[in-house]
Amino acid sequence: VQLVESGGGLVQPGGFLRLSCAASGFTFSRYVMSWYRQAPGKERELVAGITNAGRSTNYADSVKGRFTISRDNAKNTVYLQMNSLKPEDTAVYYCNALKEYGIVYNYWGQGTQVTVSS
Repeated sequence: VQLVESGGGLVQPGGFLRLSCAASGFTFSRYVMSWYRQAPGKERELVAGITNAGRSTNYADSVKGRFTISRDNAKNTVYLQMNSLKPEDTAVYYCNALKEYGIVYNYWGQGTQVTVSS
C-alpha cells in the first residue's frame, strides 16, 4: 500500500496550491479519502474528506470556502485545491485512506510540507 503526496511548497499569503495523493496497492474506489494537516506543536487535524464515490465532502470550518477536495477513481488520485492561503495553513499535509467494513483499514501518506509566508 502506498499513498504518495505531492504539490506542497512555499506560497505567499493569498496564493494557491494543489495537492495530489496517488494511491496504489488497494482498491481506491472503496475507500473514504481525507486530507489531514499537522502544524508544529499542534495535533493532527482533519482538513477535508470525500466519500468513496465522491458524492459527499466535508471540511474543517477553518478551510470552508477556500479548499476543495476531489478525487479521480480512474487515476487512483485524490486532490486538495487550496485557495486564498493564509499563514495559519502552514503545516505538513497528509493523505489518508479509510475503510471500515468490520475490520478497519487505515493508511497514511508520508506528508507534504505547505508553507504560507511572505
